Formats: sequence, structure tokens, C-alpha cells
Amino acid sequence: MIKQYKLRFYNFRLVILLLSISTIGVLLVGSAMESLRSKQLMGVILGLIAMVIVSLMDFSWILNFYWIMYIFNIVMLLGVRIFGSTAGGATRWLNLGFIQFQPTELSKIILILFFAKFFMDHEEDLNTVRTIAKAALLLLVPLVLICIQPDLKNTITVIVLFCVLIYMAGLSYKVIGGAVLIAVPLLIIFLSIVVQPDQKLIKDYQRDRIMSWLYPENEEYSDDIEQQRNSIIAIGSGELTGKGLNNNSVSSANKGNFVSQIQTDFIFAVAGEELGFLGCVLIILLLLFICWECLRMSLRSKDLSGKIICCGVSTIIALQSFINICVATGLMPNTGTPLPFVSYGLTSMVSLYLGMGIVLNVGLQSSEYRDLQKISKKEEYL
Repeated sequence: MIKQYKLRFYNFRLVILLLSISTIGVLLVGSAMESLRSKQLMGVILGLIAMVIVSLMDFSWILNFYWIMYIFNIVMLLGVRIFGSTAGGATRWLNLGFIQFQPTELSKIILILFFAKFFMDHEEDLNTVRTIAKAALLLLVPLVLICIQPDLKNTITVIVLFCVLIYMAGLSYKVIGGAVLIAVPLLIIFLSIVVQPDQKLIKDYQRDRIMSWLYPENEEYSDDIEQQRNSIIAIGSGELTGKGLNNNSVSSANKGNFVSQIQTDFIFAVAGEELGFLGCVLIILLLLFICWECLRMSLRSKDLSGKIICCGVSTIIALQSFINICVATGLMPNTGTPLPFVSYGLTSMVSLYLGMGIVLNVGLQSSEYRDLQKISKKEEYL
């Protein structure tokens, strides 16, 4: 289960990047809401401990339990449906007494591991109708449970994640082309329906967010677009170097309470206001380098499952970062997606660190490491 590895194969660059972005997150969350600073720091510490432990565990051994993980994931999401806590019109949390736990965040990591093993086992017959249909059905069960919470943003995230995973597994371009020809018309039909006032596909508040983004000048949706406007103003007010952390200006997004959920969904507004353009660029670069390190390790993976895991974790970080920043800057409708390693949220933080731990283990078992092991065994034999 736990192997001895050469320390020089441990990706300390990735660890330094994670510590850097998490430190910025603790500072920004503490500035947004001082009472949450210690909790955010605790989430980082727990995440780091989990990452180190998992990084020393053979990811191939972990994947042997992929069906158990899948069943646990379904049970966990069903638990949300039956026993979940409701807030803001959505039931997405499980109250464990000592902590509020959002299973969907962990579910995304579990789905990466499950399909990494599933697609590797079906590498030879991946492009058959039977395998694709089976994979789609296995995805549909957790996807429906996430969608009915309701959680549209994570539903879309999981769909995009699945598409990336199956593509990295070697899906034929003919199949991809056929899927695009079907998906594009369906997407157009979906969008044409959801903008109708009497539609039933999505919740009214979700439709209002889309409509406020499409028609920001319409007073009917002014409440939905207001916090995005205030977020843009806050980011712009920071100019090049920002106003500084914990500034006491009453006109700030923090002290003036002009943006709700400032510690989670709109943490990038705090970054723009207090750290300025340079601080925002630093955050984006750190996230970009983290994704790059994941992709770099995928190229050295010992097998297809490791490659899929690295690409999957990189996809979650890149996609959630893109959505969060686009929402904060008004380029997308408000979706409530956290900024990885920066926004407040213990479940999201620990889940992402678990994913990074597995990525680190993939890197530890790179082709270069295996070649070194073979040489050592030959020397011992001689």
C-alpha cells in the first residue's frame, strides 16, 4: 500500500505552488471575514496532511477499490438527498455535527479515480457502443443526484470533466464528431427553452441569473446582476497594486458589504481590490502553473490510469478557476463556483488536496523512477 520512494522524484515545485496559493487564500479569506481565517488555515493543514499521506500510497492499489468508491459516492449523494441540510433553496450539505460537509466536492475526485480505472480496463474496446453506453450510464446516476440538489454548476462541471476523461482515454475522433453534431443542436434547444418565463428545465433563480447576464439593463433582473457589478467595481478600484490587505475603507467590497459571499464565490473581488492587478495576475499564474505541473506529470505516468487522473485533477482546477474569475468579472452568469485553494470551504480544500496527493504519487511512479528501480535490481542481482 505504502511504498518507499526516492525523495528526488517528489514534485516539490507543485508543493511550493500549492502552499503559495493556499497562503494567499488564507490571507484573503481572513480579510473578507476575519472569523474564518483560522478555519481556512485548518482546512489547509488538514489538506496538506491528507495530501502527503495519499502521495505515498500506490495509486494503482487505490484504484483496485474503484467499485467500492463508486458505491460510496452514490450512498454519499443519496445521503444528501435524504438527510441533507438546505440553504439558499438548495440541499447540498451533510451536517456531521462538528462540520458541514459538501459531498459533491469529494464526488468529483472519486469520479476521476473511478473512470481512470474503468477506462484503463476498457482501453481496447473503448470506442464500442457497449462501453460508451455503460460509461454514460455509470455517469448518469451520480449526475442526476447532483443535478436534483439542485447544483447546476457542478452538474456542468462533472459533464465537462467526463468528456475530458474519456477523450484522454483515447476516444475516437469519429465518435467525438458525432457527439458534437448531436450536442450542439441540443444545447441550442436547451438555451432557447430556459430563457422562456414558463420553462421547467431549471429553477427560476437559475434562469434569473442567466437573464440578468444576457439583459443587464433590464430592471427586472437588477438584483441578480448587482453583486457582479459591485465585484467588477471592487476589482477595478484596486488598480495596479491594490489597497492592501485588511484595509478599513468603508467603500470597499469587504467593509461596505457591497458583494455577498465575498469569502467564497467572489473572493477574486477581494483579491482585485486589496492586491490589485498584480495580485490577480499572481493568483492566475499560480493556478496555471499548478495545472501545468499536473499535465507534465501525466506525460510521465506509468499507465493510462495515471494519465487520466492527472488530467482530471488539472481539469477541475482549470475549469473552476475559469468559471469563478469569469463570474467575478462579469463574463459569465453567477454560478457560485469557488476559486480552488483560495475560496473558503473546508470540503473543497481537503478534496482538492486529496486529488493533488494522488497526482504526486503518479509523478513518483514516473517512467524515470521505474527505470532507476530496474537498474537497482540488476545491480543487486549482479
